[in-house]
Amino acid sequence: MQGQAQQQAYDRGITIFSPDGRLYQVEYAREAVKRGTASVGVRTPDGVVLAADKRSRSPLMEPTSVEKLHKADTHIGLASAGHVADARQLIDFARRQAQVNRLRYGEPIGIETLTKNVTDHIQQYTQVGGARPFGVALLIGGVESGTPRLYETDPSGTPYEWKAVSIGADRGDLQEHLEENYSEDLSLEEGLGLALRAIASTNDDQLDAEGVDVATVSAETEEYVELTNNEIASYIEDNDLEPTDEDDADADAEDE
Repeated sequence: MQGQAQQQAYDRGITIFSPDGRLYQVEYAREAVKRGTASVGVRTPDGVVLAADKRSRSPLMEPTSVEKLHKADTHIGLASAGHVADARQLIDFARRQAQVNRLRYGEPIGIETLTKNVTDHIQQYTQVGGARPFGVALLIGGVESGTPRLYETDPSGTPYEWKAVSIGADRGDLQEHLEENYSEDLSLEEGLGLALRAIASTNDDQLDAEGVDVATVSAETEEYVELTNNEIASYIEDNDLEPTDEDDADADAEDE
């Protein structure tokens, strides 16, 4: 009983390390990220792809109200997994940092610089009493001086740079799919197909255009672009990920 009481004390104290060097609240924040729907990032020589699973919990929910991808600046996109409200706060912070950099220095902010500004902000909430860590992870992708960059932020405030990465639910399976199929010489369209197939791999290899968001940042234009539902549907068809007629029939039978 005494050992359990001691562990609960470390649970409550965000600024207190446990005897084995752990911050339990940060670990719980990581668990909150795992409960969020998945987001995937793929870096290619031609640019960066961000894709997010945004399946609605109810057919009555308006699909456009589920926001998983965000524009931080003209050349930077963000994808989130975890608590949506926490993500909105960090995205607003990232946008302010991008704007301040343009006003102060007259140039777009670097991807690494923005990522470290965001993770420094996240880290403060693991070191100050009276606040909890952010229960969200972000993918920050963009093009810096013609070079595509892709970063992940962790609830501990640690930045990681990746060639391809997933955050959120089913991370292990998604990461395994990316590791098996990623290649250094992918084109931007091939990277987009890889991201869609990775998300579909945890959904019976099927996707619906309204259930996924996709955005790209091309190294040539250095512009963040979100794909329309029709464009996503075209890529889903090209990768043979559309729902089959049998699945539609099963869904109709369940409705009846």
